[in-house]
Amino acid sequence: MPAYSFEALDAQGQTRRGVLEADTARTARSQLRAQDLVPLKVEPVQRTSSGLNTVIWESRIFSSTALAVWTRQLSGLVNAGLPLERALAALSDEAETPRQRDLVSALRTEVNAGAPFAKALSQHPREFSPIFTAVIGAGEQSGHLGLVLERLADDLQEQQNLCGKLLAAGLYPAIVCVVALVIVLFLLAYVVPQVAQVFGSNQQQLPALTSFMLALSSFVQNFWLWGLLLVAAFTAGGHIALKQADVRLRFDAAWLQLPLIGRLARGYNAARFASTLAMLATAGVPILKALQAAADTLSNTALKRDAQDALVLVREGAPLASALAQHARFPRLLVMFSRLGEQTGTLPTMLQRAAAQLSEEVQRRALQLATILEPLLIVAMGAMVMLIVLAVMLPIIQLNQWVR
Repeated sequence: MPAYSFEALDAQGQTRRGVLEADTARTARSQLRAQDLVPLKVEPVQRTSSGLNTVIWESRIFSSTALAVWTRQLSGLVNAGLPLERALAALSDEAETPRQRDLVSALRTEVNAGAPFAKALSQHPREFSPIFTAVIGAGEQSGHLGLVLERLADDLQEQQNLCGKLLAAGLYPAIVCVVALVIVLFLLAYVVPQVAQVFGSNQQQLPALTSFMLALSSFVQNFWLWGLLLVAAFTAGGHIALKQADVRLRFDAAWLQLPLIGRLARGYNAARFASTLAMLATAGVPILKALQAAADTLSNTALKRDAQDALVLVREGAPLASALAQHARFPRLLVMFSRLGEQTGTLPTMLQRAAAQLSEEVQRRALQLATILEPLLIVAMGAMVMLIVLAVMLPIIQLNQWVR
């Protein structure tokens, strides 16, 4: 059914905005009048989820930062005792952009019609991930929506901080790699051919390093386009292959076995898993549902499979720590804190501590890795440039000695 955004006046003369579903604009106005509202403007909402109307380059309505702020605002209103429908109406009125206002109004309309909040969020998968929706749904079922929203806002903020620190740690090495590649390609494609032109007519034998660089330069000049096409084809083929469940599972399992990056991946996913599980357990969500939602937060399919296997063991009566200990991919720190939490009856607190320590360890190892890579990349770039410069200078030195 088509959706229409409206602007109307209520009995107190205040402006009301929102979104409702109706067959036609005339029917939408009739619905507004039935609610004692005076319609001022009724416009169709353009749907861009499928077909030729899809907007390919349209940005998301909520950025990661905006979503965390919006979730925290909603949790504050709900914890203050405001009904969810009125909280959404207040956030709709205070929305920063028209797109945010229309989205929140659509959520309010669904909730006002009797739909669960999680189901209303699931209608907008581009803005709200399945994990976000699953956590909200668990909070609704447990009757602790406000607490879950607050924990979810904290989790989003912590996740954003962790991703920001990891990005900052890897940004400088990435920039060095790109700059080094550009410099080397420029020297091979432009500088080295000049040497070939200068010494091409000379009968003297070129040094082995110079001959090698000339051959490499000729290869780059003649096959750079094929190289780009090969890289593009390899990237596209890899992307298509990773969509296959079996291939993705084997790739993720191999990724976890890498010496440094694999340990970072295990720590990052385990921190997300423990944080989500602690958040849901604190809200009173049953352990099985909490484990399922926490498993869905894992981006690595191998670890996700292990978490689902642990869920089966817990369903059969095994303790959480024992179920996690059956899989070596989970860090021992998580298993230890889970066992302590079960023994002392403070599982949510211990899981949160485990998540904090795992997050700190990931940040520390990422910074250490970046600290080691920075000088290594600089030395490697200097060595490559030095080899190219030597390849250019050796014939000149040889010619000078020959003239003498």
